[in-house]
Amino acid sequence: MAFWWVNHKQTRDHEVGGGYLWSPFRNANNAYNQTYENMRLAKEGDIVFSYAYGKIGAVGRVTATATPCPKPIEFGNVGDYWSNEGWLLEVDFTEVPRPLRPKDHLETIIPLLPDRYSPIRKNGNGNQGCYLAAISDALGYILLELLEMGNQIPNSNRISEPEPCPDLLEDIHQIESDPSIKETQKIQLAKARIGQGLFRKRVILINQACRVTGVTDTRVLIASHIKPWRLCSNEERLNGYNGLLLSPHVDALFDEHLITFEDDGRMLVHDSLPLDVLYRWNINPRRQVERFHPEQSTFLEHHRRAFAKKIA
Repeated sequence: MAFWWVNHKQTRDHEVGGGYLWSPFRNANNAYNQTYENMRLAKEGDIVFSYAYGKIGAVGRVTATATPCPKPIEFGNVGDYWSNEGWLLEVDFTEVPRPLRPKDHLETIIPLLPDRYSPIRKNGNGNQGCYLAAISDALGYILLELLEMGNQIPNSNRISEPEPCPDLLEDIHQIESDPSIKETQKIQLAKARIGQGLFRKRVILINQACRVTGVTDTRVLIASHIKPWRLCSNEERLNGYNGLLLSPHVDALFDEHLITFEDDGRMLVHDSLPLDVLYRWNINPRRQVERFHPEQSTFLEHHRRAFAKKIA
């Protein structure tokens, strides 16, 4: 197990909330950057300290080695000068109860900082040119103590994989047998197909609950594609706006195009679905959910067309 320190400001909430880190491959001038290269060196089980705005506010565990991935769409205009291609490292973060201000502990921290690629300067200010820095075990354990976490390493909150079904296995085989897809991208696409990995994390950033039932415990919710996975481009398959977080029984109805939604949140029920099914599941057939994000509209339009074509 190794320790890492990540410096991020404007992307901090996206990364910590989404359970990942992302960096370009190289600097904007195409120069080599060791702290970007460190993304490839982090291993599953390593610990990452999240530093932003002068404080360490979260600690995470690496859950998978880095894979090449386009810049997350949720970054928006942040880092316009970055390349659109880079490394994505999956990390399960835990917000700490009392964020740590390194400037308050310089006498303890400074002697343990690395000589090269240090995450902060000797005055305690962040090193702007440093993204993911390797730090010593000694500093790592001291930071855990200062954060009052002792040796308690954050546990992973990863969701167990669903049981495979024939269609899922066929789609996974399609990914694995496609020679045009790079091996590293196959991993992310396969995870997206089963509602895991980067796709699930992006969906959770946009949808914090099932819109129909109101359930907020993401452990029991399914990250479901709006536009069917088989009909998507690879980019659409990983796009969080092409997903809804749904309770299992609602997901079953949505996946079969027995219900769909207007952009304003009105739920539409297919004529072939007995209303008794909805009532037994305590679902109001005239349910009005929260308005959808504009970027979800294209995907919902595709779902409504399939809903309209479904034979009663």
